Amino acid sequence: MPGFRFLHAADLHLDSPLRGLDAQADAPAERIRGATREALRNLVDLAIAEQVEFVLLAGDLYDGDWRDWTTGHVLTAQLTRLTRAGIRVIAISGNHDAESVLTRRLRFPPGAVLLPTRPGSHTLPELGVAVHGQGYATRETLDNLVPHYPPPVPGAFNIGLLHTSLDGRPGHAGYAPCALPELLRHGYDYWALGHIHAREELARGPCWVVFPGNLQGRHVKEEGAKGASLVTVRDGQVAAVEHRPLDTVRWARLAVALDGAEEESAALDRVRLALEAALGAAEGRLLAARICLGGTTKLHGRLLRDPGALREKLRAEGLALAPEGFWLEELELATAPPGLPPAPRSDAFGRMLAALEMPSAATAAEEARHYATTLLGKGSDLRRLLGEEHPAVRAAAGELPPEILARARALLLARLAEE
Repeated sequence: MPGFRFLHAADLHLDSPLRGLDAQADAPAERIRGATREALRNLVDLAIAEQVEFVLLAGDLYDGDWRDWTTGHVLTAQLTRLTRAGIRVIAISGNHDAESVLTRRLRFPPGAVLLPTRPGSHTLPELGVAVHGQGYATRETLDNLVPHYPPPVPGAFNIGLLHTSLDGRPGHAGYAPCALPELLRHGYDYWALGHIHAREELARGPCWVVFPGNLQGRHVKEEGAKGASLVTVRDGQVAAVEHRPLDTVRWARLAVALDGAEEESAALDRVRLALEAALGAAEGRLLAARICLGGTTKLHGRLLRDPGALREKLRAEGLALAPEGFWLEELELATAPPGLPPAPRSDAFGRMLAALEMPSAATAAEEARHYATTLLGKGSDLRRLLGEEHPAVRAAAGELPPEILARARALLLARLAEE
């Protein structure tokens, strides 16, 4: 059997919608929206540069039904670049692009194959490779598909292409569940998995089981390097599996401890160090960062009083380091004041704090609803721009977000601690 290399990618989520970007004036919305397309282009560039024999796509090529035909045209154009370079493509559909989900479809170009929604195999005889797989007919595919996968072809390098939750992962629906031991018993040499967006090597030789992760992170919960796995096969066995980052936007959650910081300049210095490290790791990509300030500090009250000004100062630190390569996605404040909580007081601040400690949920929600409704009424387009999940919009609907009460309590405690 000749040696060869292939790329294993999954969860392209081409043209995945990114909600809430329009509400932030400083958000590089177009750059982020185009990230999934650029990551796909990077995948094709890598395949051509490395002269791989074929590319495997383990489901969720799209993010659901297309807004228009452009999304399908983008994928077709990139697959055509591969096939014209002599690189074959074998893909399956996942839950986001199941037959029941997509109302528009385009044929793959010659040399690229989308396996059917029943167990089947596609062979590459000149390489001695057999790829076995099954796409999703319906989004809610909850059956274990593995027992129906074909047996391994004797003497071939056998690959299983599967979109699965495996034995379950937080944040992912339990589609096509299965267990690692049954994958290892099935007799394949490599399982090319998709659906889980974090990269995992679950087993290494003689049978490899790999989630490559998604091609491009889409929000801060999908932080870190995203890309595909480059697999080298020699003498009928996997010799190497290398992660190759292909993302163009790098998401990061930066936790910065401010313990003992007494001056704002000291806090900004610590943030700058964290940003320098994250920007270095991003290697020239756009860094979309959520900065989370924590720890015990005398700055607690000052930070809480004007988070808008603080956000702009942190944004300035990032832009000073990378004028075109930084976006502050969000600021989280979780600091605490030093010392013991202040003693109970009977003045206005103390009475307000007591009211928050034992609130009447109905009364507080009604007062917040009235205030938020008045606030949102000052602009005809405010609700749409803020989005349904914004605290003000939720409060206007009669729902008092618990984070609002927590923030009010923290502000009052900080004020009391300073007096």
